[in-house]
Amino acid sequence: MNAIINLSATEIAQAIAKGELSASEVVQAHIQRIEAVNPQLNAVVVPLFEQARAEATRVKAFDETSLHKPLYGVPITIKESFDVVGTPTTVGLTELAHSKATHNAVMVERLLQAGAIILGKTNVPHMCSMNETDNPVYGRTNNPWNLERAPGGSSGGEAAIIAAGGSPLGLGSDIAGSVRLPAQACGIHGFKPTSRRLTLVGHAPLFAGQQAIIAQPGVMARSICDLSLAIKILAAPGQEAFDTNIPPVPWCEADIQIEKLRIAFYTDNGIISPSPAIRRVVREAAQALEKRGAIVEEWTPPDLLKASQLYNQLLTADGFATLKRQVGTSKWHSRVKQYYQLAATPKKILNAVAGISGTFGLHDLANSLGAVGELSVTDYWRVINERDRYCTNFLNAMNAKQYDAIICPPTALPALTHGSGFFLSDDTNYTNLYNLLGMPAGVVAASRVGAGEESDREPKKSLIERTAYKVEQGSVGLPVGVQIAARHWREDVVLAVMSALEEHFKAQPDYPGHPPV
Repeated sequence: MNAIINLSATEIAQAIAKGELSASEVVQAHIQRIEAVNPQLNAVVVPLFEQARAEATRVKAFDETSLHKPLYGVPITIKESFDVVGTPTTVGLTELAHSKATHNAVMVERLLQAGAIILGKTNVPHMCSMNETDNPVYGRTNNPWNLERAPGGSSGGEAAIIAAGGSPLGLGSDIAGSVRLPAQACGIHGFKPTSRRLTLVGHAPLFAGQQAIIAQPGVMARSICDLSLAIKILAAPGQEAFDTNIPPVPWCEADIQIEKLRIAFYTDNGIISPSPAIRRVVREAAQALEKRGAIVEEWTPPDLLKASQLYNQLLTADGFATLKRQVGTSKWHSRVKQYYQLAATPKKILNAVAGISGTFGLHDLANSLGAVGELSVTDYWRVINERDRYCTNFLNAMNAKQYDAIICPPTALPALTHGSGFFLSDDTNYTNLYNLLGMPAGVVAASRVGAGEESDREPKKSLIERTAYKVEQGSVGLPVGVQIAARHWREDVVLAVMSALEEHFKAQPDYPGHPPV
């Protein structure tokens, strides 16, 4: 079993096609692994084992079908927020617990058409709206590196089961880092494409009607080769025929030469400082790319605090009234309700509290409170205009230096302790920047927190800083990663840089290969 579950999706497809492995033994090995670890993790919440076994028996070696189905016989898992025929899509809403999808989501169908076999659906936060995975329908998911830690969110169940060897490849979605945050927390790779590259038809609505920040399907795996394979399947032509939001931009697959790239890097966004291990691996990544011949320069992106504020203003502009309507009569998760209550607080009160916080030197809290809450239509349009100007300024800054890609932290902290996320929403600022900008971005697993590098943070009066410091304590051994972003529609550049970094980090002794669970 261990030999099989350690294979990549690409290797599995090749072995099945050659007759070296049968789909049945591959599927059974992964089911056994899920059954062994899931009682501790609670990652796979809708098992489809019997269906998967039955489908595997129909996969034959040396079949010409395999030539046209790159995932022929490969077991995969799917985030619960995607429709899969005959299963509920609840996103943690109790009133949807007994519903069943009648159609597959488009992205799910594309993976099935490529020959994949679904093992089950994986857990999500309530309404996919937290940076840890817990909801009133399925409960809490634990991190395979430390059960007292969260696997990130909102694709946390996916990341946890892939890291634990229960699935080689998974489908997630990302509106603020929901693929990349769990990848960092669980020591795997995750990738989200340019905004509007992939359709969300068949995915549960996230802030239905909100079009300023575009969620995207994304892929997760332990191999960059698998990410590349899966994303090409998902991005195949034809989506524009049924989803007018998808522009018919062809997939770019140039021969990317690392030595010809100009790459920027930064280790701190000035909002919440990363832990020492995270800063270390970003600098190590910069050095590794420089050794490959790339021109790598330290860079300060334009006004990252402004970007954070714009993101929060846009996503909470309705005072989370849409979120409340979607929850309906379902049971609330306590933390999601706290988010709602904060966003629904009258703007005058939020501004007053922010002003008082700033007076007492709590600038991080002041910045956070001042950027949430309901906006008038006039103010909303103003913020949209500010967002457009910010995106233009960011690209102009990249153009001035002719940068092809950017490397930076994916988060400020390793995997969060359960329940700590409410006061650490700023931890998502490293990822949600690229959702605001709409640029493709990925996270590559890099290293683990070493002895003596848990924290160099000086806890201040700020509750945010104190909470971050507490999370850092006991973090030795947890995985950390590096985030890579590139220009719009240049997913090929992101994946090429991720591949180069995977090659480098995998050769290091502290690479996060296998979690203890």
